[in-house]
Amino acid sequence: MGHYSIKELEALTGIKAHTIRIWEKRHNIIQPERSSTNIRTYSDEDLKKILNVSILYNKGYKISKIANLSKDEVLEKISEMSDETKPEIEFFIDQFTISMVEMDEVRFERLLSDAIHKYGFEQSMTQIIYPFLRKIGILWLSNNINPAQEHFISNLIRQKIIVAIDNLEHEVMKSAKTVVLFLPEDEMHELGLLFFHYIVKRKGYKTYYLGQNVPFPDLKKSVEKVNADIILGIVSYVSSEKQVVDYLAVLDETFGHKQIIMTGRPVYDREGLLPESIQTFKTPEDLDNLL
Repeated sequence: MGHYSIKELEALTGIKAHTIRIWEKRHNIIQPERSSTNIRTYSDEDLKKILNVSILYNKGYKISKIANLSKDEVLEKISEMSDETKPEIEFFIDQFTISMVEMDEVRFERLLSDAIHKYGFEQSMTQIIYPFLRKIGILWLSNNINPAQEHFISNLIRQKIIVAIDNLEHEVMKSAKTVVLFLPEDEMHELGLLFFHYIVKRKGYKTYYLGQNVPFPDLKKSVEKVNADIILGIVSYVSSEKQVVDYLAVLDETFGHKQIIMTGRPVYDREGLLPESIQTFKTPEDLDNLL
């Protein structure tokens, strides 16, 4: 059971805290718990209800009308919206969040398949999945998501990316450059790297995907074995600035004669401290342009 502050509810739903308070007071949309000092605390059910209400509200429904709908009637109207020709991208993000909270695999799979069908794989990843994953980040920070929920959703997305990679044309020109993709030792979250693998492969490069938790000696052997032209990696978690700067300095010293492309907040937040040989990017579009 989640316990959200009103600011966390605002960040997750996109509805301003002031508006949530009005909905609560005037229309009795939700009834949060209150502490002895009168601080509101919102539950998973409150989060789901505000997300569903916000979908109807953003579609032009008056809040007074929504307040008079039963839970089933709200869900029925949302279901009708999902059948529209071009539903809003925000609709998918909100519904993904609800599916994750409820751990509803069937619903999540259907929504993700619908998004890919309507917007294509890449646009679904960049405009729907990435913002959704940022919401998961908010849930992590507020301790309102457990590892089981995170693994549940991550594995479903991972499966879709792997299928998309497998569906790419596999003919590679002899002159194509070779790219090794990796996550450094102790880095375990590979969804971003998998999607970058898709982008690199889609552009016709020859790829070697090493995946997560790659010790540096193994990376060095792999790069030498395949004579890689480009090394692409992500750094997500570091204990200190010195750790990331030292690691990238070793990359530069070992592979400085090759093209090194790195991303992750610890990397591009310290861009001015990095060796000149290391190129950084923030978004999938940036990577596409670099390549």
